[in-house]
Parts: sequence; C-alpha cells; structure tokens
Amino acid sequence: MRIVLAITGASGAVYGLRLLEELLRCGQSVTLVSSDSGFAVCRFETGMELGDGDLLKQRWGLPDADLTVRGVHDLWAPEASGSAAPDAMVIAPCSMGTLGRIAAGISGNLIERAADVMLKESRPLILLPRETPFSAIHLENMLRLSHAGARIVPAMPAFYHQPHSLEDLVNFVVGKLLDQLGVPHQLFKRWGA
Repeated sequence: MRIVLAITGASGAVYGLRLLEELLRCGQSVTLVSSDSGFAVCRFETGMELGDGDLLKQRWGLPDADLTVRGVHDLWAPEASGSAAPDAMVIAPCSMGTLGRIAAGISGNLIERAADVMLKESRPLILLPRETPFSAIHLENMLRLSHAGARIVPAMPAFYHQPHSLEDLVNFVVGKLLDQLGVPHQLFKRWGA
C-alpha cells in the first residue's frame, strides 16, 4: 500500500513518528510530508528532525524501508494529482488550521492538496486531530470532513488495556490509525482478548 503521512504543527508529533515507524516495519511504502510548524514542533517535542528519511530509517534500524520525504511546498509531487493518488493518507497530528483549510477546500500546500485529492478520489483520508477542548468551529469542520468521507480519529487513548506507560497510550492511538488503514498490528490488547 502507498500511504502519505503528514505531520502538522499540532502538539503530539510522537503519534506521527510512531505511526511512521510501525508502517515502515510492516513493509508499507510511505511518503512523509511535514508542515513548517510540524518540523518545529517535532524538533521541540522529540528532538527528531523530519527532513532526512535516511536518518529516520537508521534510527529505527530499517535501512531498506520504503520512505520518501517530500517538501510541503512541492506541488509537483505525484501525491498532488488524482492521476497518481496514493492508496491512503493520514495526518497525525492534524492541527485545527490544517483541518479547517481542508474542510474549506483550500489547497495551499502539498498536505492540503493531497488531502483534497484523497477526498475527490474517494480514498481513505484519516485525520488525528490533537486539540482540546474543541470549539464549535472545530467540531463543524470535523463533521464537514466526515460527511465528505474523511475518518476522524482523535488522539483519545482508552484504558481498558491497562496501560503502564506513555508508550502504551501512544501505541493505542497509533493502533487505531493502523486499524483504519487495514494494517495488522499488535500494539495493544483488544477488548475481550
């Protein structure tokens, strides 16, 4: 499967990084795009740089993983056209600014344009909003995107799997994203298991 993973400037870059690691471990082909604020927030929260795909693959011991890193302003990228649309796209974390622009049909960068492509081509677009509390505008934008076919998976971990660490909580949310993509995983204990 060809997946676009976008990381925006909302807090919670760890969700995008953990998802990227798991997708690469599962042998998925991933194109990573980060907004300018996504770079800054990721650096601040995790100390990691998103611009060097080889460095990311080395960090996780996955030198042969299929990872492409694209610039957020590269509107010549294949992902910007329905004729070369990927199989799915995840924005994790998704800022309310990015979510609002996608809901309004504004395509000012590669993240927004690729999301627009996913909606118009009826392909999976999965958004992980990371904000609290939600305003009425946020909720209306999420509802608009849900009606347009996007899947909204807020960063809301459960506790029935009896987490013991922050990693357990992150893995639960990332596992929910993988479920939406149809990618098998063992990141958390399922209800009733």
